[in-house]
Amino acid sequence: MNHSKEMAKLAIHALEDKKADNISIIDISNVSVVADYFIIASGNNRNQVQALSDNVDEALGKAGYLNRQVEGYSNANWILMDYKDIIVHIFDQENRLFYDLEKIWKNGTRIEADSL
Repeated sequence: MNHSKEMAKLAIHALEDKKADNISIIDISNVSVVADYFIIASGNNRNQVQALSDNVDEALGKAGYLNRQVEGYSNANWILMDYKDIIVHIFDQENRLFYDLEKIWKNGTRIEADSL
């Protein structure tokens, strides 16, 4: 299994573990050199959004994957976590609707977690 798929699986399990809403996976490997996958999820409030981010970071860190950059943690309305091969976006509900990354990256391929 390649690293990006393993990383994506770990991130998704970490998000599910903290009850993330509406987890979406977009394979962008054919449309961008930025990463292989975008993983997008929502939390219901600032504390949950931060807890989701913490859990992803812990799960990937334990597996030896360190994030290159985290943005938006203190505000927690959109946390971007860059792990090079995958990028995790964790939104509050309002900003998820506003930024609509699924629409922006519609040329990517939406995939289901169990197909990883």
